Amino acid sequence: MKKLPFKKAAFITSALLPKEYPSQKDAQGRPIPEIAIIGRSNVGKSSLINHLLRTKTLAKVSAKPGKTVRINYFLIDETFYLVDLPGYGYAKVSKSEKDEWGEHLESYLNERSLKALIFLIDSRRALSEDDEAFLEWAKFKGLPLLIIVTKGDKLSKREKEEVMAQYKEHLSQYPLLMYSMKEGKCREHLISMICKALWD
Repeated sequence: MKKLPFKKAAFITSALLPKEYPSQKDAQGRPIPEIAIIGRSNVGKSSLINHLLRTKTLAKVSAKPGKTVRINYFLIDETFYLVDLPGYGYAKVSKSEKDEWGEHLESYLNERSLKALIFLIDSRRALSEDDEAFLEWAKFKGLPLLIIVTKGDKLSKREKEEVMAQYKEHLSQYPLLMYSMKEGKCREHLISMICKALWD
């Protein structure tokens, strides 16, 4: 299995409609694999991207939920697209805005061929109705999920074990990782999971 260094990243575009998505082939006609990150608003998608790439500025981080409202494409090591999808479930937006975001997300997931979809869950919160609904839809569509439980650095060792035991029981069919920004091995483990999804 090829192992990527995760040293080079370039912002490619911010899209919303299918016509704005970048080509999944390079200038020589070779396919560019694609992996996307999804989860509820403020689950830590942008922070995770920055931690993976050892930067603080690539993905815009905000304490205010709902900050990412478009589909942001990053080219990693000139090898694959890492895609930051808009968060869902933010309570302080109108129903029409939620519906519109949902339509754009569904359109993206139906249009694009993905090697994996990294689904983020906040370790300090139970699965929401939106989380459960998405997991059911992803299972129905046969989407290749990687489950990442974020903000592990906010929990004690015992709390981590309890949370992971619950998710291993509930989501045993998917690869699962507790992620902490303070543990370098988490970064390496996730990179290995991504490389496995890209090339196995």
